Amino acid sequence: MTTEETNVDLKEVETNVDLKEVETKDDAEPKEKEEDEDCAPVAADADATEADVSEADLDQEEQEKLPMTWGEGEGHRAVEAPSAGGAEPGATGEKNGSVKLKIPEEETEEVKFTGLTKEELMRVAGTPGWVRTRWALLVVFWLGWLGMLGGAVLIVLQAPRCRDLPAINWWNEGPLYQVGDIQAFSDTRDLKGVEQKIGSLSQLKVRGLVLGPVHVAPADDAMSLRFEEVSSEAGSLEQFKSLVQAAHKKGISVVLDLTPNYQGTSGPWFSNTSVTSVAERLKSALVFWMKEGVDGVQLSGVERVAAVVPTLWADIRAIVQNGTDEGPDKRVLIGITEQSSAEEVSSLLSSSGVDLLLSGVLRPPAADPSQSLQLLYSSHSQSQLAWSLGGPAGGHLASVGGAALLRLHQLLLLTLPGTPVFNYGDEIGLMDEDTKFPRMLWDSEEELNGTLQEERVERLSLRRFFQTLSELRVKERSLMFGDFLLLSNSSSSSSSSSSSLAFLRVWDQSERYVAAFNFAAAESAVLQLVDVALPPQAVVVLSTNSSALPGDSSVDLKELRLGPQQAALLRFPYTG
Repeated sequence: MTTEETNVDLKEVETNVDLKEVETKDDAEPKEKEEDEDCAPVAADADATEADVSEADLDQEEQEKLPMTWGEGEGHRAVEAPSAGGAEPGATGEKNGSVKLKIPEEETEEVKFTGLTKEELMRVAGTPGWVRTRWALLVVFWLGWLGMLGGAVLIVLQAPRCRDLPAINWWNEGPLYQVGDIQAFSDTRDLKGVEQKIGSLSQLKVRGLVLGPVHVAPADDAMSLRFEEVSSEAGSLEQFKSLVQAAHKKGISVVLDLTPNYQGTSGPWFSNTSVTSVAERLKSALVFWMKEGVDGVQLSGVERVAAVVPTLWADIRAIVQNGTDEGPDKRVLIGITEQSSAEEVSSLLSSSGVDLLLSGVLRPPAADPSQSLQLLYSSHSQSQLAWSLGGPAGGHLASVGGAALLRLHQLLLLTLPGTPVFNYGDEIGLMDEDTKFPRMLWDSEEELNGTLQEERVERLSLRRFFQTLSELRVKERSLMFGDFLLLSNSSSSSSSSSSSLAFLRVWDQSERYVAAFNFAAAESAVLQLVDVALPPQAVVVLSTNSSALPGDSSVDLKELRLGPQQAALLRFPYTG
């Protein structure tokens, strides 16, 4: 080792010795201080408190002034600021501005059950216990299913079977409305005016419009008949076509009256020598009008024509009733007769082959209507029955039966089995004055005074009554095609029995309806209606006198009281 290296080593040793001495002195000073403090008297504590606080504040300020990295680095001793309260510097080993963080210990994750594996499930599924369980559940399922199926079949077998709806034609679905005089019906006095009123007829649930006659027919002149030509007084062929289209859009069929000599007095169908010629020309005219879209034909005097020229009459029936390729729907052939006896009407209905026959069987002063009704109903299908009290030949309903009986007759015609036929204006009580074709009254919204206003209110009330009945007939199966049963009146009063009428309309499980009438002009009637099909009480649906029998009120069928010229429609439910 050289002399220079030896000197360097000695210097390093001396330096280390000096540093150790300094550290020894620093360590000794606190110990001496502690001994002095322990030996100091108690009286000196109060004097030293203020000095200690000041010294601690100075130490705190010096400590905050020191940099965070003070004492770090090569060749420097770590110096820590003294802490307040006499704590040793460096005891905590923390630097100024350091932050302690507590790191939470990791929690032990819970073990979750994830189910059995496929292999485990397959092993369990094959065990005897699970096999028996599956078979038991399968047997229970099929037993339950078969039980429900058997219960459903039992309910169906025990439930009452619904009757099949009868086959009816379009003319059985609602009332027919006759307009015999085109000029009297509309404001424009032609077929165009009739077309403008189609909406009003639709509101009344009219199913068929019977027009005319409108063809050219000079009075009592068979040779001048022109069935295919529309009279200039009625309008034109173009107006007729437009009317038919408008009516069909509203669900109203159009029937054309082709009675040959409707303006003359000879007939029916002129003399014996001309009837054959007229019938031949009528056949050609029928083909023409069928192609124009008419849905039926009305003819008067059918009994004589059917007897005089039976072959031609059969041809006429075939053209109308069999339809054509252009119009496959069935068309109606309506006959008009002056016969009023129920026996004669029944015989003619069978022999003539018409679909509907209008007669005077109900026209006053007819005999007891119950006998006529029962005879016709028992002899024919109700789809062949037609009921009318007036018509082009008989006049309007209010004039034939009287204005006081107008609502009663409306209720009668709209509740009988078969097709009701009304004359124009019957819905508002139009009266015949000097002619059977009075001017139709169409009410507007303009204000009227005095008697005119009262008359209009009454017309509107009559129209609402008619419309309500017509809507009810279309909606209720019992009224449209239900069975008809006359009800006997067990009242001891002979006058009540002779002037009253009551019948029952029923269909399968639909609601039942009882129609009761008192035709007497001055006497009240007490109807004692007793039948196995009747309950003790029924509900009023409609009455000609709403103050005496208000709607929805309950009445006793064994003591049903009706005032003079009063009628009521009652209802009761099907009970099984």
